[in-house]
Amino acid sequence: MMYDSILARSFSRHEQKKLGYGAFLCFLFLALCFCTVLKPSLNPLPALNLQRSLGVRNKILALMESNNESNSSENVVTTKVIDRIIKNEEFKNVSLIHEDEVEDSKQEQKDESIAESVTTSPISSSGDDDDHETKIVEVVAKRTSVEPIICNVKQPRTEYCEVNGDARVDGKSSSVIVASSQLEMSSEGNSSWTIRTYARKEDATAMSHARKWFVKQESTDDPETPQCSRNHNVTAILFSSGGYTGNHFHDFTDVVIPLFITSRKYKGEVQFLVTDTRPFWIEKFKAVLKGLSNYQFIDIDNEQEVHCFPSITVGLIRHEKELSINDPSKYSHTMKDFREFLRETYSLKKFNAIRVKDGQRKKPRLLIIPRKRTRSFTNTGEIMRMAKRLGYKVSVAEGSSDVAKFAQLVNACDVLMGVHGAGLTNILFLPENAVVIQILPVGGFEWLAQTDFGEPSQDMNLKYLEYKISNEESTLIQQYPLDHAVFTDPYSIGKQGWETFKSIFLDKQNVKLNVDRFKPTLLKALELLHQ
Repeated sequence: MMYDSILARSFSRHEQKKLGYGAFLCFLFLALCFCTVLKPSLNPLPALNLQRSLGVRNKILALMESNNESNSSENVVTTKVIDRIIKNEEFKNVSLIHEDEVEDSKQEQKDESIAESVTTSPISSSGDDDDHETKIVEVVAKRTSVEPIICNVKQPRTEYCEVNGDARVDGKSSSVIVASSQLEMSSEGNSSWTIRTYARKEDATAMSHARKWFVKQESTDDPETPQCSRNHNVTAILFSSGGYTGNHFHDFTDVVIPLFITSRKYKGEVQFLVTDTRPFWIEKFKAVLKGLSNYQFIDIDNEQEVHCFPSITVGLIRHEKELSINDPSKYSHTMKDFREFLRETYSLKKFNAIRVKDGQRKKPRLLIIPRKRTRSFTNTGEIMRMAKRLGYKVSVAEGSSDVAKFAQLVNACDVLMGVHGAGLTNILFLPENAVVIQILPVGGFEWLAQTDFGEPSQDMNLKYLEYKISNEESTLIQQYPLDHAVFTDPYSIGKQGWETFKSIFLDKQNVKLNVDRFKPTLLKALELLHQ
């Protein structure tokens, strides 16, 4: 009371009010200075930090044990030394990290790929200036691991394995081994597969001519794991040139087209490993191999060295249909892409078939494939003369091992005709909108004709015609009476097995076309060229 009365006498009421405002402002200024100076050294309680660190570490250890026991496909990638585990939600409770460092760390985590398992973030330590230091905290990220071996053995026409990692190919033992550390080796499911690398697995005869390859995972700690003799820095594809190769149809549908599907995405940066090597096949398709790979192929069966690759496909991917690639949901390329590849490989200049116009002097070109041994035309000259009268320029030729030469001949034509057989595979080289005429011999060939050439020709953007011969046009009439099952019930012959069917209808039959009966088919082809 005495202090108040003295103060009241010493100052007027207005002066007292000014003094109060000044004192209040001084207090705010001192408080601001206090917070600014002491903020960097404010730290959570050491005991609290220790408890938090131990708790997080225990959770990580528990998670690691759980993953090891369950062999989950998602692995926790650990570093050798873990000082502290930092998650996004933890940053907001750690005051020793400056705001700008937290924002930078969060942004880096957003930008990083999920495959990157370790990131670093600088953290300032608490204490005096003399003890100030920077620690590197290794952040453990959870990622989805890539299986070292993925085998697809459920496809109806083929089986193959895709191997990622340290892939070692030992030709002497017909083995493809992915070498992994003991921690990385999967104990779930099968770790070893047997693959025949020819793409017609439903055919036991074909597959008997393809070598077995063993695909397996082995530990790098195992002294019996093969050591690399030669290292490659590109992926590899291992495939067979056995099976039915040598037959023009099977060359393409079982090997060349599947090889294109499997390898084209690598744009030449792929090494071919050929097993069951047949030199004549390699020579025949050397232009194809060169067009798909920038590297000389390796005859892996005769290699003494162990070749190592970052990845390898063992076997070939193929479409279920013959001579086709028509499922964009499964394949990155189409039949159009494959035919474009053939045009580039064999320098095929004609892209579109001729479009016939009334009064046009230029004649469409007809190629007749006569066949030499079986299912051959016995009256080729008569067919040629009739076709010329209709306005065709006619060529007669049979394919050979010189694929480039014959491909250029086929590409120059607008219509191709032939009896069902491997020679019709050359429709691959025809220009767009050309016409294919398949002659069906006696024997109920409708299903086979459609499967092998009818449906594939449509995928190639070709126009397709069939001509089914009469009994009188088959030379089988010279061997069997007209009331024989060969003519009346050919399906009963087929039920006796493929070899019986083949020996009668494929091997013993030739064709003598009735040119008057066949004439409307050639006229229809001309009509299609008008469109």
